[in-house]
Amino acid sequence: MEEQQIVPGKQITRLRKARGLTQKELAKIMNIPWTLMTDYERGKLRLNDVILSKLSSALKVSTDEILGLKTETTPEEIPSLRLIKRMNRIEKLPHTKQKSLLQTIDGFLKGEEK
Repeated sequence: MEEQQIVPGKQITRLRKARGLTQKELAKIMNIPWTLMTDYERGKLRLNDVILSKLSSALKVSTDEILGLKTETTPEEIPSLRLIKRMNRIEKLPHTKQKSLLQTIDGFLKGEEK
């Protein structure tokens, strides 16, 4: 059986999205130009030890996971970026508004179950 090769650029994209970050946000955290981030994700540039370390720190994963040597999360476990951004905004709301919004969502979901 042939082993599937993991491409670091695709891993970076997957992990970045799992953290709810855009390319620009990740580049800012790493203190590198946004254009470099796009080049790393597209596989145009090879990862060096400094960038690999910065990515590992920024994404809060091991370098092995970035390189595809070890997988912690599967693509099915990763919520969409849009959903993550909305959840982050909801968490910033006052408790009473959060409660009200969640009750509305729960009511809607109960209606979908029927």
